[in-house]
Amino acid sequence: MDDDLVFKALADPTRRLLMDALHERDGRTLGELEDVVAARVEMTRFGVSKHLRLLEAAGLVTTRRVGRVKEHYLNPVPIQQIHRRWIGKYTDRARTADALLDLKERLEDTTEKGST
Repeated sequence: MDDDLVFKALADPTRRLLMDALHERDGRTLGELEDVVAARVEMTRFGVSKHLRLLEAAGLVTTRRVGRVKEHYLNPVPIQQIHRRWIGKYTDRARTADALLDLKERLEDTTEKGST
């Protein structure tokens, strides 16, 4: 897996929109995905295809031909690999940081209530 390609794919809001649509319902055709994108931004069929090709190259989307139609499916494996490599190892530190942020918010709330 090429982490850089996955990060590049995830960096674009249109590609994330396509992934969200496939998360909602797998097996969508190009036309269905084009409609999803068109509801948010103006983009040609060619533009949507280009985004899908990048998602495929990153391994985030797989396809299956059914007759003349190509169905698109979300592949969560590269995201899980990113999580294991880049996020999972920071989980313990994240819990500590989360506790410190909660403490900060409580202290700020107390300070604000005391000054009114």
